Amino acid sequence: MDNKNNIHFQKHPLQGAGGERLAILGAGESGVGAAYLAQQQGYDVFVSDFCAIAHNYKKQLQDWNIRFEEQQHTEAEILKAVEVIKSPGIPDKAPIIKKIKENNIPVISEIEFAGRYTDAKIIGITGSNGKTTTTSLTYHILKNGGLNVGLAGNIGKSFAYQVATEKFDCYVLELSSFMLDDMYQFKIDIAVLLNITPDHLDRYDYKLENYAASKFRVVQNQTGDDIFIYCADDPETIKGMAGHTFSAMQLPFSIEKKIEQGAYLENDNIVINTHQQHFTMSITELALQGKHNIYNSMASGIVAKVLELRNDTIRESMGSFKNIEHRLEFVGKISGITFINDSKATNVNSTWYALESMTSDVVLILGGVDKGNDYNMLKDLVKQKVKAIVCLGKDNKRIHEAFEDDVDIIVNTTSAAEAAQVAYHLSEKGDTVLLSPACASFDLFKNYEDRGNQFKEAVKEL
Repeated sequence: MDNKNNIHFQKHPLQGAGGERLAILGAGESGVGAAYLAQQQGYDVFVSDFCAIAHNYKKQLQDWNIRFEEQQHTEAEILKAVEVIKSPGIPDKAPIIKKIKENNIPVISEIEFAGRYTDAKIIGITGSNGKTTTTSLTYHILKNGGLNVGLAGNIGKSFAYQVATEKFDCYVLELSSFMLDDMYQFKIDIAVLLNITPDHLDRYDYKLENYAASKFRVVQNQTGDDIFIYCADDPETIKGMAGHTFSAMQLPFSIEKKIEQGAYLENDNIVINTHQQHFTMSITELALQGKHNIYNSMASGIVAKVLELRNDTIRESMGSFKNIEHRLEFVGKISGITFINDSKATNVNSTWYALESMTSDVVLILGGVDKGNDYNMLKDLVKQKVKAIVCLGKDNKRIHEAFEDDVDIIVNTTSAAEAAQVAYHLSEKGDTVLLSPACASFDLFKNYEDRGNQFKEAVKEL
């Protein structure tokens, strides 16, 4: 690094793509992957991160001889770009983004950029809750079915890096609203919208309709040859659909009513009807239990049927799937008390799903950075199932206010170890200690993974 201005210079700027400058903001998984693909396509690449760059990503950029800077944004370098790829975590109101837009430089996502360089079939999955599970399950089914498939988006190796280094026939992409916001020409062949509930409203002027509009970008370039899979039971999805026209074939799923083309529940069996022969499977055979996972399994099953996978493959895959880390992850049992790590529950709705699937009394670990949460939707489940709340965060005032009439015990803690110990002492044999925070983790932890890992370590120490 050049200590004077914190910019690392490559020795020989690459020419190609007219040697045009492409600036990349954010040097995490998506940014570094985009940098590699852009360099491969002959751009003069400059990566800029306002924070310190993690060692592994810095080493990759150095090994690839890509110019980068950290802990600053050098406007003179960034504004030379013909296009800017930004990390999904950077909001539009960031000063550098405003400056880029004032200079009429297009700002796109890594997904939009990578999509230009692949003709693979794209399965794009979005929703406020369940998208990581559904994306992972869909990938698991397709891989088991012998498809040459990649997994990317909000999960795994970046889409751009895989486009640069692999030759997959199709991709299953987990797409957040932030990614969708910066996608314009990118077309999704099979689009899945699981649900829409309030999340990240701080990025959408605290308006649910703005956030919903962002989710519907998943269908924005679809044609009559494409498929749109959605939840017919989700009120915000149905409301949002009223303001859209759809070119794609629609395949809804429901557990409340019979669906002609799509998926529904009948006598505790999932039934899927597409243009392929129909598929049935008892919900008792699903690897993922709980009402929300019936929806997730239906969505994945419809994708598999559209891609003409055999029923036996789908059934076997849905029965053998192991859930992702930090999502209702079984940690262990101590003195008859079950410990569950659901650290990935960073919004209220995710915590609702977690509580809804619990069959015992719960000591609930909640808290962190509150994103304007409305805890009202949890109140009924908390009254029914929660015997104590352990707060894990710097400011727990809103949790106390929300639940002081519903739970006798609410305790504050400031570390994963303390939270695990307190929860353990408040539990008895047969109870479940559930870490499902309903909040972001940045007050006490690096991210939700760090929070989950610290919790798992703390449980081992009990």
